[in-house]
Amino acid sequence: MKMVFRWFGEGNDTVTLDQIRQIPGVEGIVWSLHDVPAGEEWPMDKIQQVKAQADRAGLHMQVVESVNIHEDIKLGLPSRDTYLANYKKTIVKLAQVGVKVICYNFMPVFDWVRTDLHKPLSDGSTALFYEKSKVADLDLFEQVELINANPKFSMPGWEPERLAHLTELFDAYKEVTEEHLWANVKYFLDEIIPVAAEHDIRMAIHPDDPPWPIFGLPRIMTGQANIRRFLALNDSPYNGLTLCSGSLGANPSNDIVAMVHEFADRTPFAHIRNVRVYENGDFVETSHRTTDGTVDIAGIVKALHENNYDGFCRPDHGRHIWDEQCRPGYGLYDRALGIMYLWGLWDANRRGIAIERTVG
Repeated sequence: MKMVFRWFGEGNDTVTLDQIRQIPGVEGIVWSLHDVPAGEEWPMDKIQQVKAQADRAGLHMQVVESVNIHEDIKLGLPSRDTYLANYKKTIVKLAQVGVKVICYNFMPVFDWVRTDLHKPLSDGSTALFYEKSKVADLDLFEQVELINANPKFSMPGWEPERLAHLTELFDAYKEVTEEHLWANVKYFLDEIIPVAAEHDIRMAIHPDDPPWPIFGLPRIMTGQANIRRFLALNDSPYNGLTLCSGSLGANPSNDIVAMVHEFADRTPFAHIRNVRVYENGDFVETSHRTTDGTVDIAGIVKALHENNYDGFCRPDHGRHIWDEQCRPGYGLYDRALGIMYLWGLWDANRRGIAIERTVG
């Protein structure tokens, strides 16, 4: 397991590279060019700038999250070929600086949805929260206002250029079904995977967050059967999965340990985090500790170890603790604590030490 840490770049993150390099076992950053709109070719000078920053800190930059997919590709419009050509050119450039994995998603319009970015918890910390009934009643533009209430940072999946065209996007998706989305993602894979394979970059799709349709938009990366179907669309080892325990874990029927065992060889990247799911369908993000949530984090790490997992892993969303002022979900302190918990589980498995697994 190779530990990495998501970093949003100088001026767009409260966490510094010097702080990241001090977290035990972290070898590299998970990065992106967040100021480049989806569909555009990434400029080489900007890529080289991030590489220089990572090199100075002694960290690699082998994992990108994300090279965002233009909505015309998801919609299957004739213009998609132009954006696919730009995507291919970006893959070639990323290979030149040593990138090995590209994480991306195929969610229409939004990457993720929460109803509260700073839900107070009993210990005084705050965390990202999803209230099911509120989403059902929430006006789409109220959700946009919620995300934009934190204007200091650009929020991945809620970029201003995307939000500026919400009405047009929703109109475009009115006739798009899940089967249309399946056909369009296959077209994407058939175009992109040969280029990724030629340049030794593994594509790793991220599950939908949360793993069910929202605002009437279709979603396809929701559980084990759909992941199996997706990987069968193109059986190349370069067509892979970002296994995200938090996204998938929002649905208690998802057996993530079973997914690790089935898909380990097609999982170049893993996001490990915990959530607590309530009987009414609400969920809140917790510490990474197994007993704090409803996701079997200990079981997931054990399954990764049993499969000799040598891919990349990062702690995912953290709570906001110790009065840290940071991007929602992406502070330093709780994610660093999460890394040490994951290393503790990994080391215990490596030494054959029995680990208590209590979930619920």
